[in-house]
Amino acid sequence: MIKKIDINSNEFLAELEKTKDFTKKVCESKGWVYNPDTEINESVTFGLARNKIIYKKRFCPCFMVEEVEGKYKSVEDRICPCKPAIKEEIPNNGICHCGIFCTPEFAKQKEIDNKAEEVSHSHSRGLTKEECEELLTHPDLDSDEIEALLEARELGMVKFLLVDVREWMEWMGQRIKGTDYLIPTTSFYNTLSKIKNKKDENIILYCFTGSRSAYCQQVMQSMGYSKVSNFTRGIISYSGECESGE
Repeated sequence: MIKKIDINSNEFLAELEKTKDFTKKVCESKGWVYNPDTEINESVTFGLARNKIIYKKRFCPCFMVEEVEGKYKSVEDRICPCKPAIKEEIPNNGICHCGIFCTPEFAKQKEIDNKAEEVSHSHSRGLTKEECEELLTHPDLDSDEIEALLEARELGMVKFLLVDVREWMEWMGQRIKGTDYLIPTTSFYNTLSKIKNKKDENIILYCFTGSRSAYCQQVMQSMGYSKVSNFTRGIISYSGECESGE
């Protein structure tokens, strides 16, 4: 069952402020800084607040939540700030899996990279049927490729399913036009039943930044889904048409 939270409710807004204070204190205590991409920070903060309301703990929003013996448990015990982030991800990669916390050095380099990408990025559309079919064999796709494939699908050149693995409130706020299914990461195993008979079809997953969808991609592959691609940078990098609401 997809759990729905009203982001305009007093309960959520109050918890959101508490969560902002919480993440600020985490940064101060660990010597970390926020990701330069403020939209990533907002998305993760919303997810943490949501999980706190529903599960009574700030489970990392990029990982699944299971009910074990009547208690909720995050896969890999991911409770913010999670042990893998503290012990491995930030020391080794400069950033946590969810993307909100990073080292000052990573943040500085990220700002440089973002400016370079903004200047150099260009669009490539109008693929042939053969190019589209080849593209769908790639495990990782970018914004231009997603746009091109959606255009090709509208023309009947190629078939695939576009799946959003974010949460319901994110889906309501904004999603890629042409999305076929919402399968939230936190209730992934339950809602995956929507496409349980489509293991041999081309499937493209996306989330906000690409981290949740990459995780779900691995899970699906281990379950026998043979043609799963990931939108590596997520909807935050998408330049195509989006929609909102039910």
